[in-house]
Amino acid sequence: MSRRFPIPRPTNDPRFTFGLALDVAQVLTAHGYPSMTEPYDGCGSDLLALQQALFSLIYGTDVSEGHHS
Repeated sequence: MSRRFPIPRPTNDPRFTFGLALDVAQVLTAHGYPSMTEPYDGCGSDLLALQQALFSLIYGTDVSEGHHS
């Protein structure tokens, strides 16, 4: 089985925005998980953690990890 992620990390990827994290947060909420898009203590930390998790999935933690299949 070959994986598609992580991909090579570009110098600048206009697809990776804060809006991407917000979109994923809304999908999680639609599936019954707690909302991260309304104000609460820790909201910023939760959204940052989500954005970091997405970055790690998409680009990996090491530039040499990226590959295409």
